[in-house]
Amino acid sequence: MNQQQFQSCINACNDCANACDYCSAACLGEQDVKAMTRCIALDIDCAQICRMAAAYMARGSEFAELICRACADICDACGKECAKHKMDHCQQCAQACRRCAEECRSMAAQPA
Repeated sequence: MNQQQFQSCINACNDCANACDYCSAACLGEQDVKAMTRCIALDIDCAQICRMAAAYMARGSEFAELICRACADICDACGKECAKHKMDHCQQCAQACRRCAEECRSMAAQPA
């Protein structure tokens, strides 16, 4: 496994982490922050695993596939939660999460 082989997935993970960071910060500024609690928590979890997945792929870790499977599941959960909210930052985050989940599943399915 090499970094170039999975660059598209690494990029999707980094983009998703950035979208999640932005979304969580923007959610904190919403009028009803309490209603955004799950969204914020999932944004934080998702951003962290996306960065970890990107790092595992970048260094060619033998566990990158395992981490990417978990990343896809967390991205799915975050994307579904964000999609429930009408704010633009949540909709953009949901889109980034869907793309990342797709890329991570594709990466995990490739032969090593």
